[in-house]
Amino acid sequence: QVQLVESGGGLVQPGGSLRLSCAASGSIFKVNTMGWYRQAPGKQRDLVAYINRGGFTNYADSVKGRSTISRDNAKNTVYLQVNSLKPEDTAVYYCNANVNTGPLDYGINYWGKGTLVTVSS
Repeated sequence: QVQLVESGGGLVQPGGSLRLSCAASGSIFKVNTMGWYRQAPGKQRDLVAYINRGGFTNYADSVKGRSTISRDNAKNTVYLQVNSLKPEDTAVYYCNANVNTGPLDYGINYWGKGTLVTVSS
């Protein structure tokens, strides 16, 4: 089994910044693409950003230019830095990772339990 554990959420004032972390552990052969999604109350879960193993990144328009996703392959960890936070960034942020648990296994998507980010004064 593979576990993803997020950290770094909390209450942030508008205009502030935060850095989320997500570490993958367990039966891991290789971690492929890692990403962050978020789900605001009453809304669907949407992609925020993803990064592949080689470092290619993609961002949602809503965070482009004020967010940076990065990863440490040696630690199987992905980070998300978000600056200039807005109230509409309030959501539960979920980590996602595509993981091979063996050399001949297909990649499987795993999810973390989420970390709440509240942007409010």
